[in-house]
Amino acid sequence: MTQKERALQQHKDWAGKLEISARACVSNSEELSIAYTPGVAEPCLAIRDNYDLSFSLTRRWNMVAVITDGTAVLGLGDIGPEAGMPVMEGKCVLFKQFADVDAFPLCLRTKDVDELVRTIYLLSGSFGGINLEDISAPRCFEIERRLKELCDIPVFHDDQHGTAVVLGAALLNALKVVDKDIRTVRCVINGAGSAGVAIAKHLQRMGVQHLLLCDKEGILCRNQHYENPAHAAMAACTNEACMTGTLAQAMAGADVFIGVSAPDVVTADMVASMAEKPIVFPMANPVPEIAPDLAKQAGAYIVGTGRSDYPNQINNVLAFPGIFRGALDVRAKAINDDMKLAASIAIAGLVSDEELAPDYILPKAFDPRVGSTVAAAVAAAAKVSSVARLTE
Repeated sequence: MTQKERALQQHKDWAGKLEISARACVSNSEELSIAYTPGVAEPCLAIRDNYDLSFSLTRRWNMVAVITDGTAVLGLGDIGPEAGMPVMEGKCVLFKQFADVDAFPLCLRTKDVDELVRTIYLLSGSFGGINLEDISAPRCFEIERRLKELCDIPVFHDDQHGTAVVLGAALLNALKVVDKDIRTVRCVINGAGSAGVAIAKHLQRMGVQHLLLCDKEGILCRNQHYENPAHAAMAACTNEACMTGTLAQAMAGADVFIGVSAPDVVTADMVASMAEKPIVFPMANPVPEIAPDLAKQAGAYIVGTGRSDYPNQINNVLAFPGIFRGALDVRAKAINDDMKLAASIAIAGLVSDEELAPDYILPKAFDPRVGSTVAAAVAAAAKVSSVARLTE
């Protein structure tokens, strides 16, 4: 059987990757009266009088909703909410496996921004966090922004911020290997969707000062008009020289290339035109912007992709489980920029200076230190930035 055939057969055999497991034992009438009526009335009344007890008297403190509308599922596009369910179930499995977070897949039958925001907000009282997943740009930006304003629990779009956090960690360590300063390198990001915009913002917070962001039309420039408000906003805060032109022109002399776009849009000549010891992160999946072997042959000193069959996999599983674990542990009201920056630094720090090498800039996905290390860093940042309910 091929891998595709095996995957389909295994999903049929599983009949779903999740199931509910009871924590309370109900094997006799006394246990029934405590777990359910009449005893259950006491925690209900306690929560009525003190909202914060909803976290300690129920499982809410450890529950995350993984929510999609099915409009941008993996590289498959708008396949609908039901078709996105296997991915959401898989994401929930990763939450449990890597951070012992109880996550539930919710696939919503609407593409309307107002309906999505209202529905997710109405559900939010049952959870300690919201993980938005596979929602198309630019709608995802507005949905997340509005939910952050409404909800008193973390709202996190992993396609944006999880990708940015892990990419940030990869860049920190890659720059150590090539001995370049983050404040002076020139970075080019190809792909101005949800991931590209989030990466750009995150890298700027990390200290990147020279950044070009490209979409399929070329380099974003503040002198141009953009219908997409996210593009207009990024054009205003990047490309200080107001450079115009193609991706090839943007890459000439650049120190870092980051791809979150489409297969095979970068050529060997484009990599060869970059600065000395170029860092190349072609992350389109499953087919990257340039094949890693070809990028190396063209002169790339460090290459990282989203694939597990090449070195330096830039994998969101290094970030989102630990980020939510840390946020839940301190009952954070949000996941803010300080927490995301702390996560990048924590991930990067798991590879020691002695271990760093062109083919080893990130810890492996199954490194048992990752989840707890990221969680501790995120929890500490939440406390310092005053979004943690628990501060002791």
